[in-house]
Amino acid sequence: MFFHLWMCLKCNVLLGKPEEEGGAASSARLQRVKRGWVWNQFFVLEEYTGLDPLYIGKLHSDMDKGDGSIKYILNGEGAGTTFTIDDGTGDIHAIQRLDREVKAQYVLRAQARNRLTDRPLEPESQFIVKIQDINDNEPRFLDGPYQASVPEMSNIGTPVIQLTATDADDPAYGNSARVVYSILEGQPYFSVDAKTGVVRVSLADMDRETRENYTVVIQAKDMGGQLGGLAGTTTVNITLDDVNDNPPMFDQRLYQMSIPEVGPVGSVVGRIWARDRDVGVNAEMEYSIIDGDGRDTFDISTDPTNLFGIITVKRPLDFESKPSYTLKVEGANTHLDPALRHRGPFKDVTIVHVSVEDVDEPPLFDTPAYYVELSEDAEIGTVVKTVSARDPDVFFFFSCLCPCNATRSPAGGSITTQERSSDPEAFFYMEITSGALITVRSLDREEVGWHNITILAMEMSNPTQISSAQVAVRVLDVNDNPPSLTHYLEAYVCDSAKAGQLIQTVAAVDRDEPLAGQRFEFRLSPETVNNPNFTLRDNQDNTAGVLTRRGGWSQQDQTVFYLPIFISDGEQPVHTGTSTMTIRVCSCDHEGNVMSCNAEAYTLPASLSRGALIAILACIFVLLVMILLMLSLRTHRKKPFLCDEEENVHENIVRYDDEGGGEEDTEAFDIGAMWNPREAHHHPPGKVRQDMLPEIESLSRYVPQAIVGGVGGDSNVHGYVLAKLLDADMDACAPPYDSLQTYAYEGEGSVAESLSSLQSGASNTDHEYDYLNDWGPRFKKLAEMYGVLETNAAPMW
Repeated sequence: MFFHLWMCLKCNVLLGKPEEEGGAASSARLQRVKRGWVWNQFFVLEEYTGLDPLYIGKLHSDMDKGDGSIKYILNGEGAGTTFTIDDGTGDIHAIQRLDREVKAQYVLRAQARNRLTDRPLEPESQFIVKIQDINDNEPRFLDGPYQASVPEMSNIGTPVIQLTATDADDPAYGNSARVVYSILEGQPYFSVDAKTGVVRVSLADMDRETRENYTVVIQAKDMGGQLGGLAGTTTVNITLDDVNDNPPMFDQRLYQMSIPEVGPVGSVVGRIWARDRDVGVNAEMEYSIIDGDGRDTFDISTDPTNLFGIITVKRPLDFESKPSYTLKVEGANTHLDPALRHRGPFKDVTIVHVSVEDVDEPPLFDTPAYYVELSEDAEIGTVVKTVSARDPDVFFFFSCLCPCNATRSPAGGSITTQERSSDPEAFFYMEITSGALITVRSLDREEVGWHNITILAMEMSNPTQISSAQVAVRVLDVNDNPPSLTHYLEAYVCDSAKAGQLIQTVAAVDRDEPLAGQRFEFRLSPETVNNPNFTLRDNQDNTAGVLTRRGGWSQQDQTVFYLPIFISDGEQPVHTGTSTMTIRVCSCDHEGNVMSCNAEAYTLPASLSRGALIAILACIFVLLVMILLMLSLRTHRKKPFLCDEEENVHENIVRYDDEGGGEEDTEAFDIGAMWNPREAHHHPPGKVRQDMLPEIESLSRYVPQAIVGGVGGDSNVHGYVLAKLLDADMDACAPPYDSLQTYAYEGEGSVAESLSSLQSGASNTDHEYDYLNDWGPRFKKLAEMYGVLETNAAPMW
């Protein structure tokens, strides 16, 4: 049903008389003082399915004269998309389907304007369009399907689970959202409350062991369950929880078990099971031996699942003593329900018969391990220990795990002992019939203090039957080793030491270990008792002190002293050892700290350190070099260089690369350096001589040092040239050793004499160059050039 509602604005109110036609305005005209819209809510049903737009209502203003001068405007929620307005008539229509469950109401605003000037004629007013509900949503179980459980044997009416269905319709409008519950499947076991949706038990004594799972279908219907209402369903899976309502029961009334007599204590004999139809903790069992002649020999416990009973050996078995046992075992539930005790008793009893099986047992030693003490000076053939084993039925013999070959038994059988020996060095021998362990080698406690020997006992009829025992032999100490100093075999005495000063405390060590402890006596050897330098003081605590007997020590007189020390132990027989201590004379500071123990250090002045002396020597060397350079410059001024026109031939040097420093010999170098000796050592920064250093010694070694260092006259130049030659030999940046180096003045007195043939008065034909062979490898290339090289001549160096 549609309501077409509209309200008019308040009519105009005029006060006073109207103005007469053609007359002047004699009285004041009152204007309209208030105009407004008062709108009620518009109501429209949801889910309109017609083809035409749904008419909502009509807006109208009292200023509308019907001449079309008024324009109606609609704003707000859904304006233009969900709702439209005829701007001339004010009719409002819905152009989209309305759903209350999506949006229950819309807030809109309306206004009347002059169509020509667009001037507002009325203030903007607000109104609401409410969507009225229809029953278009069925009830829903949002959390379904459901899982629930209830203990078995529950009483009628026991609640299982509560269900709630929701309806999206408006609960405040009609019965569209009023839900009623009913059960469609699951009777007669369960029922549901129509109003609350609580599912309850409706059948008594339901047994889980008979049926455990149930499926219940619940329906929710709106409109109060009336005809035409919408309905929704869900499924509830109900499980019966177990309770302890069944007693346990053994499968057998008599169990037969067996175990070999050699079964160790704790070994499993067998297991039994008292079955219980219940599950979980209600089926857990506790087993006990309540009677029988094996109560003290066997034990029973429950496995980790608390279901089975495990029978184990409690004491060693012996077939010859008792071949069988009988046990009476009870199994009982551990968790009982007081409400179901009337269904008990919840326990059962069975009989277990255990047979002990006879086996061929190996021999048994009277004890599994033996301990023996034996002196290290025991003679060969000493009986260390006699062991014994027993077996009532089998003859057996003994064997030591020694590295021996096959051993014959008294009965004629033979065995071979294992190679993995417990006595690898064969110190002992086992007599196979008597069980006597005998020494066959001398013992030494300091080498091996303990011997762990494995003894085997074997059956002659069945050699696989072997038993073993351990014999631990402790070798006792005998005083058979001399003592010696532990450390401090070297000491020092300061050159400032006084008489009676302690320079070292020594201690001794002895490989022996007497029971009463070590007691050492220290003394000097007989030949050094009257030693004038040192004496020895025994401290009576296994240490001794070395003391000086005099003062005035000097390394220039003697730097090392040797002091033999005798050490004797206090055990019988007494042993004496000798250790020699080395004592050095050292220079010490005022606190006694060693500064130097070298004799050459004392040849230096006492007031100068080694670094200061090196600095002084370096300064002297630099001064000498400067003097030589000054003398060289003076000589050069007296004898000028040869003119370029006459001596230009010095630059015509033959270059070769054989027997030199390799390919790098072919690199050019500055010839000008040969003309000016002062520039021979000025090399560009970073330039390093690249050829190999010569393996022969310089020719300058044959020049007497007195000549090299000579001064005055021509010997100045002669010494300068030889010094430069020595410099070239020692300088890593000098030209290659097999290249020709020229000087403006060759000097005099050289063992090679003049090297130049340009100023020689003789020709090459009458000049002999055999002497070049005597000058060594440095002149080898020159000798080859003049053809005088001796092919078989041995090198000089």
